[in-house]
Amino acid sequence: MNKGIEEQEILQIRQDFPLFRKDPVIYLDNSATTQKPDAVLNAVSKFYGHDNANPFRGIYDLSERATERYEAARETVSKFIHAESPSEIVFTRNASESLNLAANCLAELLLQPGDEVIVTIVEHHSNFLPWLQAAKRHGATLKFLECDAKGEIPLEALEEAITDKTRLVTMTQMSNVFGREYDVKAAAALCHSKGDIVVIADGSQSVPHIKVDVQDLGVDFLAFSGHKMLAPMGIGVLWGKKKWLDAMPPFLFGGEMIQSVSREGAVYAEVPHKFEAGTVNAGGAVGLEAAIHYIEQIGFDRIRQREEYLSTLMLEGIKKIPHVHLLGADTPEQHHGIFSFTVDDVHPHDVSAILADAGIAVRAGHHCAQPLLQHLGVNATTRASLAFYNTEAEVEAFLKTLREVRSQMGYAE
Repeated sequence: MNKGIEEQEILQIRQDFPLFRKDPVIYLDNSATTQKPDAVLNAVSKFYGHDNANPFRGIYDLSERATERYEAARETVSKFIHAESPSEIVFTRNASESLNLAANCLAELLLQPGDEVIVTIVEHHSNFLPWLQAAKRHGATLKFLECDAKGEIPLEALEEAITDKTRLVTMTQMSNVFGREYDVKAAAALCHSKGDIVVIADGSQSVPHIKVDVQDLGVDFLAFSGHKMLAPMGIGVLWGKKKWLDAMPPFLFGGEMIQSVSREGAVYAEVPHKFEAGTVNAGGAVGLEAAIHYIEQIGFDRIRQREEYLSTLMLEGIKKIPHVHLLGADTPEQHHGIFSFTVDDVHPHDVSAILADAGIAVRAGHHCAQPLLQHLGVNATTRASLAFYNTEAEVEAFLKTLREVRSQMGYAE
């Protein structure tokens, strides 16, 4: 099997990450957030050390440099996801804020009492709660697309759910519980064939792991976070088609999102600045730009192949351990490095604690997807999530400790 990146090169790549140079932790919580390489940390430090000023606020050189760095980052993000224009890129704090922005502003623009919003049961709370609240405020109905035990949602289910009252459809491109990729391209094509239905995709888990071309996908909006793809915390993106961004009302109000203000009202700035009120996170945007360059330098195809190789090792290993039950599909291609599982008679928090004692960092809980776990009849799971910088030895160490969990809890095998 093609490893994408050989183990020796991975060991060299890991030297780019300060945490791995000095801490022996086996970090398998990459779906929550990724570690940061020197290239990102240095870019942020250089910005604050050499270019720090409030963007857009001054005509002096330092402020103009800060503005240029911020807008250069926007252009890099635009090219990375193949947007039609940098003006379609709105910087936010994270995907949660991006989805709240989309839900609030689209609901204000489009929803009337009796309208319908369709979501899937697999959504992260950040792509469920904003739509639930928006529907409640505007008298709309929230409809769910259910999944089977492996996380599959047939396209036919969406077709059956769409009515002449459907205004919005929102779905994740990749589940943070299953790791399964969903065909948002087919979903968008179906919705648009039925009328002017707006389609929103949550790319929080997909953008770090697969190439995303928003024009090819055909969706109307895409949200993602920087911190899940090597960038700093506190920087996120909402991409939207310009026709919708132009039509939507602002989300937050204050400085820099206006052209003029009077006692009676205001004329708002053009997109994307209409949605970026107040002082922007220019350092975070610069860090995101550096993360994209770092990923592109290694090569997205190689990263994908590496993660698929590690996923194969992980999946085959988990399947061989008695009393361990994996959520989702039986193929590594439908996990993208994300493995949520339960262990018979052992609470996921205890599983996580035993792994932590062995120096292995994983996640335990409901993963901000309680409606999904309720649907599956599961209270909580343990989740191990890989990134390209993880090693074969780390996967083996995880599997070895997982085999010992029940015996450490006093159960005979």
